[in-house]
Amino acid sequence: MSSNVPGMERHARTLRAWQLAILRFAVTLDNADRLAVLMIAAELDGVSPKRDNKPEFSFFRKTSAELCAAISRPNELTPTVLRQYLGRIDDDRLRRIFAAAMEANQPKAPSAGKPVRRDNGLWKGLSPRGTHPL
Repeated sequence: MSSNVPGMERHARTLRAWQLAILRFAVTLDNADRLAVLMIAAELDGVSPKRDNKPEFSFFRKTSAELCAAISRPNELTPTVLRQYLGRIDDDRLRRIFAAAMEANQPKAPSAGKPVRRDNGLWKGLSPRGTHPL
């Protein structure tokens, strides 16, 4: 088992790099960061063509494509995709940071309550503009 430990450590570091790359893409929305996510995902999947030139394992590449699409082009499925990803993050700090980054990227819905009164009395007591001669 000791010969497998370095491999597991490498996999854990690569997994962390993938998660951080997704966070970086969520913040920057830069295509270079998206490509970095996909490159690390391919490494995690261990891309090596098997039968019919199709890799056997594609979880990380598929998940990365879904996440990047949900982040860059939000739609009705975005909350579900992001919630599933958040559920898979083991590190509490990383989970909170990613959730905060996604919350900051979401457009704020206008409140349906009482409209905001923009007149704070600044012009109170002044006569209307049209009544003064120039």
